[in-house]
Amino acid sequence: MLHPEICKPSNHIPLIIEIGIGEINTDVNIWSIKKDSKEEKDFITSLVQGIQSLDTSVIRSKENLETLVQQLVNVFENA
Repeated sequence: MLHPEICKPSNHIPLIIEIGIGEINTDVNIWSIKKDSKEEKDFITSLVQGIQSLDTSVIRSKENLETLVQQLVNVFENA
């Protein structure tokens, strides 16, 4: 959309684009664990144990790396 009536003291006309937001869910959920709580300690322990159990010596190819990354994802999901 061109708006020549709002041009500044130059020969340029600003271009204004309006972008509509469709019907989407804009609710944001934030999950948190209270600091120094039992849940936080359990979560951290679960992460540490899960990460320590990963065998990084098997990374010899892209496929091995992708498998290990998926295992890491599972560690975080299960914590």
